[in-house]
Amino acid sequence: MKHRIHELEERRSRARAGGGEARVKAQHARGKLTARERIDVLLDPDSFEEFDMFVEHRNTDFHAEKSRIPGDGVVTGWGTINGRMVYIFAKDFTVFGGSLSESHAQKICKIQDMAIQNGAPIIGLYDAGGARIQEGVGSLAGFGEVFKRNVLASGVVPQISVIMGPCAGGDVYSPALTDFIFMVRDTSYMFITGPDVTKTVTHEDVTPEQLGGAKVHTMKSAVADGAYENDVICLEEIRRLYDFLPLNNREKPPHWPTEDEIVREEPSLDTLVPESPNKPYDMKELILKVADEGDFFEIGEAFARNIITGFGRMEGSTVGFVANQPMVLAGVLDSDASRKASRFVRFCDCFNIPIVTFVDVPGFLPGTAQEHGGIIKHGAKLLFAYAEATVPKVTVITRKAYGGAYVVMASKHMRADVNYAWPWAQIAVMGAKGAVEIIFRKDAGDPDAIEAHTKEYEEKFLNPFVAASRGWIDDVIRPHSTRRRIAGALRMLRNKQVPQVWKKHDNIPL
Repeated sequence: MKHRIHELEERRSRARAGGGEARVKAQHARGKLTARERIDVLLDPDSFEEFDMFVEHRNTDFHAEKSRIPGDGVVTGWGTINGRMVYIFAKDFTVFGGSLSESHAQKICKIQDMAIQNGAPIIGLYDAGGARIQEGVGSLAGFGEVFKRNVLASGVVPQISVIMGPCAGGDVYSPALTDFIFMVRDTSYMFITGPDVTKTVTHEDVTPEQLGGAKVHTMKSAVADGAYENDVICLEEIRRLYDFLPLNNREKPPHWPTEDEIVREEPSLDTLVPESPNKPYDMKELILKVADEGDFFEIGEAFARNIITGFGRMEGSTVGFVANQPMVLAGVLDSDASRKASRFVRFCDCFNIPIVTFVDVPGFLPGTAQEHGGIIKHGAKLLFAYAEATVPKVTVITRKAYGGAYVVMASKHMRADVNYAWPWAQIAVMGAKGAVEIIFRKDAGDPDAIEAHTKEYEEKFLNPFVAASRGWIDDVIRPHSTRRRIAGALRMLRNKQVPQVWKKHDNIPL
């Protein structure tokens, strides 16, 4: 019996060694952790339970049988993050470059199936070179099985992808199907076809970083939701994000103890909005002063900065914040902002996370670039997402809410539950100057008449009381009481239920 135990330990030691000491040193030389080191940082100490440590590939083509390493380039299993269960797979670049074989894919699929059946999130750590070419269609079939399960898990359990090295070819599609993607600056990149193929086909001479680095995907493509300085910081931030997420679509958002009084008032909010209607202010200040302990995890910070999305807590429970940002493009809605916010709203709705919306929006961005770029359909995505969402929705208009953008931004007409406005909120089709120029064209040459018409328009429409008189604003509130009023509304909506008309699924304007 002792020789069997000795054999077990030898096999475990070989599997844990990955591709060997030389390849591990090469990994460290690139500033990267190994797959197992990453798991140790991400999960609670001693919580990881590994599956399929001894799995090897079964390929015999191209003399592949002479090179078999236990684990076959991916480490899989489950563990806990702050005591809450999570399934995990980590690509091991030291073993066959982390490339996907049929056996490698089967290991990932097993974890995905267990996550769906047992109702816990999946986190994938990517550091890989795509399909294992030696296995041909077998590796492609493996990718297909993984993709299928990504789709089946969507809206059932949260899925998070962390790109910590190369991620190319088929490996990029699985992350693209998940809820959130995060990257590590300077050491990670994503692309379907690499620089060599790109140069051959399009004659573009680009580096991996220029083609698909963290800066590209967080600022331009919006493929990634955030990027961090190194492996450790990235994994620590994933732990932080995880604390905001429910385990599955049948659970309420997690609740964490807080000493932040819900009746806390913020007198500084009474002067947050400048006297001049055209002067910007930082909407993040409002979010930080309303959320428990000023804790806010922003999603997509570097992309479409004219809108803010992210997670915070109210009375210890997770809420999703969506807010126009007057500091960037005056908070206008454009195609990018609409796509970013609609994706976030739909995630919150999938996983029972209430949505708090702060509105200061002068309208949709005009111009040929936006119209030709499909702003009509992109704007419709946000409208669709808000109207479709059945989670509790609380909206606060802080200043401007003009035109169709007023309707789109979680208005009462989009089935928002509680809508508040600050006393100086302006809810109208457009600003006074533009409206008067259209309505009173005949007086265009008379400055005194235009001034009088403008003043009349401002008094009649540029306030929240017309909308309040119709019941589209539930109350006009003092800014310093915003935290208390939002918390009270969310408490009232805690058991909200919305009857649904049967349908197979919707057809959002993608």
